[in-house]
Amino acid sequence: MVENEIKENGELKKNSTIYEKAIVRLEEGSIVKGKIVAITPGEVVVDIGYKSEGIIPMSEFRSSSNMKIGDEIEVLLESKENEDGMVVLSKEKVERTIGWDRIVKNFSEGDIIEGRIIKKVKGGFFVDVGVEAFLPASQIVTKDTDRVNSQETMEFKILKINKLRKNIVVSRKGAIFRKKEEEKKKVLSSLEKGTVVKGVVKNITDFGAFVDIGGGIIGLLHIADMSWGRVNHPSEIVAVGDEIEVVILDFKKEEMRVSLGLRQKTKDPWDDIETKYPVGTKAKGTVVNIAPYGAFVELEKGIEGLVHISELSWTKKYNSPSDLLAIGDRVEVMVIDINKPERKISLGIKQLEQDPWEGIEDRYKVGDKIKGKVRHITDYGAFVELEEGIDGLVHVSDLSWTKKIAHPKDVLKKGDKVETVVLSVDGVNRRIALGIKQLMPDPWDDIQARYASGTAIKGKIMKITNFGMFVELEKDLEGLLHISESGLGEGEKIEDKFKVGDDIDVMVLRVDGVQKKIALSMKG
Repeated sequence: MVENEIKENGELKKNSTIYEKAIVRLEEGSIVKGKIVAITPGEVVVDIGYKSEGIIPMSEFRSSSNMKIGDEIEVLLESKENEDGMVVLSKEKVERTIGWDRIVKNFSEGDIIEGRIIKKVKGGFFVDVGVEAFLPASQIVTKDTDRVNSQETMEFKILKINKLRKNIVVSRKGAIFRKKEEEKKKVLSSLEKGTVVKGVVKNITDFGAFVDIGGGIIGLLHIADMSWGRVNHPSEIVAVGDEIEVVILDFKKEEMRVSLGLRQKTKDPWDDIETKYPVGTKAKGTVVNIAPYGAFVELEKGIEGLVHISELSWTKKYNSPSDLLAIGDRVEVMVIDINKPERKISLGIKQLEQDPWEGIEDRYKVGDKIKGKVRHITDYGAFVELEEGIDGLVHVSDLSWTKKIAHPKDVLKKGDKVETVVLSVDGVNRRIALGIKQLMPDPWDDIQARYASGTAIKGKIMKITNFGMFVELEKDLEGLLHISESGLGEGEKIEDKFKVGDDIDVMVLRVDGVQKKIALSMKG
């Protein structure tokens, strides 16, 4: 019996030693393995092989649905014994430590991490990404606020990792933006110039429309690429919400810019322009725009030509194309010239009628006397209408052989019927020179004979200038009395001694039959 007692005491001592060694290995702050021995609505009892079990609040377990008695879990030994003699364990702190190590090892700032929103706090939300991360309110998407405590996993961008404080700041917006950028790059990498894609019109401006072609790629459909024809505003072609097919014209992957075209889906009407509208052919079109220099006529959709103001009429001079044409008018024109590289067509209206200047040199010969009506008077002469569309110019110097005429209106007025002599005809430059004085012989040979140098004669002052006086010697014949020949004394002014209408005695100094001038003097 004594031997048995000694033997039993030896076994007890041996077991006690093994137990004490096991307890020594369980240090506070270490992570140990334990087995779930009981589950209640609020707590989980875990045996870690110590003299007493530990109790962990159910709130520390993210999911209790799959948890059962006998499961082996890792826990943090916070304290070997509390006031109730129970071991203090934490499941949450273990997960936080393991989660933090995982994040530090596998993630960096700027990376995308998965998590779920678990709690709303001041200034934002807590997100479970393996540890609790902070999601600022400024970094959420509005609909994310409805996902608090849901089981939905979302992507977040890591904005900041503070290893010292062991906290993480994340962004939902950053993750969404990153995803969109990746989608954009994926779409851009698949684009090819010339391919046709579908899109939805998102916005319209004065210069074009923005079209969503998928993957968050918004391309610009410029107004110039909407139609081969004239477009005053993009809203004439597309509306917001329209689903359209467009052609990829150009794209820049780095800048994520895409240029789109709508008109490129159809054939360019300029491709066979010379065949459709050869120079010299007549065509009908619609006036679509009027400028000070001419009118633009649309021959077909995408083909416009310019009728320059000089091509409106052979004979009439228009101040503006609007004097003859209005927007919307249907007109007949003739193709004058085609510049395909610059996509320009020159048109004419006057070419539909015969040019009245054609054969002009056969109808009017130098020396012919012809009557006409004064149509227009200028400072330098009068335009006389010889026939419809044909005017000739009577220069002021060709109105009289002898009389000094300051302005043609002094002897002619608009509407006067006059007889003229054809002096020259220039069909190329469309000019006819006429004369009235040429209806009579040149009198200057006779004048030279009658007014020899030294002849004394009475005359009347007709005009006083700063260089002298014009003196009438006989009807329509004047001579110039230069101030140096007026006999004025030193300091005397010509206007103080003479006035228009005075009769004075003068002497002929010389007569110039070529220049048609008579020089007079009072000194003799």
